[in-house]
Amino acid sequence: MDEQLARVLQAAVRPAPVRVAISEAQGLLCAEEVVAERALPGFDQAAVDGYAVRSVDVQAADEETTVLPVVGEIPAGSRQPRRLQPGQAVKVATGAPLPTLADAVVPLDYTDQHPAKVTLSKPVPSAAFVRRTGEDVQTGDVAVRRGAPIGSAQVGLLAAVGRDKVLVHPRPRVSVISLGEELVDVDRTPGQGQVYDVNSYALSAAARDAGAEVTRVGIANSDPRRLREVVEGRLLLSEIVVIAGGVGGASGAEVRSALADLGELDDDRVAMQPGSVQSFGRLGPDEIPTFVLPGNPVSALVAFEVLVRPLIRSALGKQNPHRRTVSAELLSPITATSGRQGFLRGQLVRDPNNGSYLVQPLGTSGSHLLASLAEANCLIVIDEHTTEVAAGEDVQVRFLSQRA
Repeated sequence: MDEQLARVLQAAVRPAPVRVAISEAQGLLCAEEVVAERALPGFDQAAVDGYAVRSVDVQAADEETTVLPVVGEIPAGSRQPRRLQPGQAVKVATGAPLPTLADAVVPLDYTDQHPAKVTLSKPVPSAAFVRRTGEDVQTGDVAVRRGAPIGSAQVGLLAAVGRDKVLVHPRPRVSVISLGEELVDVDRTPGQGQVYDVNSYALSAAARDAGAEVTRVGIANSDPRRLREVVEGRLLLSEIVVIAGGVGGASGAEVRSALADLGELDDDRVAMQPGSVQSFGRLGPDEIPTFVLPGNPVSALVAFEVLVRPLIRSALGKQNPHRRTVSAELLSPITATSGRQGFLRGQLVRDPNNGSYLVQPLGTSGSHLLASLAEANCLIVIDEHTTEVAAGEDVQVRFLSQRA
């Protein structure tokens, strides 16, 4: 498993950075150092509704009555400069620019709110209830660093410093193809011996969840010439190609033969369970990583999770492309296949008494049992030298979601 994963990650094709609107950048990694060309805030402004004053004029407000004439009002967004004289107050709204000489704001709650001569009940120190110029970001500061994930806060900061576009590592393009004469799409009724195409939908969803831009090609014709044409076309438009089905026995040999002049797909078995029968290679002139995964949906999804997902995350520029792994106490005994790293479906919960992790195996190891995978929020990882684990022992589990 480790050797196969290393081969896969070495094949990562990272798309060149692109400049996108900040509204389209969420979930991507920043590919530049975004330097603020203006301070944030850009001017001294009121942090609350109140009265802009000189702090020296209100220091005695808690010991004696302090009354200041109100000589004007400044709303948020005002562009007209105002100057405050000693012994005066100007009413200001939250976000309004402070008048010259004002160094503090007295909140409305500290006053009688009289419109002409305001009486103050509490003093305020210099800079109180004021957002100072550049206290958040100074001109020349790095607002968003190269390699930082862009979330809602980063989008907000980019907007705050006046950036409408940003250079990002784009989502890798993933094409998902299903193979199998027995397959029909979900808008048709299966005939005798036919089944719905599960894999192209499930694997497309998994790729999208990993952060990829996905094209679900759907069911491809297994005729060698037509299959080659479909795959060759997708290699020109993808950083990763995933084919589900046609991996073992005669079918696998036919697929490898059909794609042989695009590059070599290995037929080595990977020491994992489920999903040991699979193929991987780098096809086309750009050596695009291409997977042929098992036709059984659970096997395909598990193989995708442990091999394809890290490749997508690596192509996105993530320094750690792997899911979070924790140790958990096993609630029921399990068995595994000797010589293969096992990935068993599980439900991970917190112990209400001490907060430690507990994990309950789900269903059996059958590669066709999709319902138990739908219930799982983790994979229980069993090393290749272990065949049995008793209840109460600790095991390593890999998150599938953040519900645990």
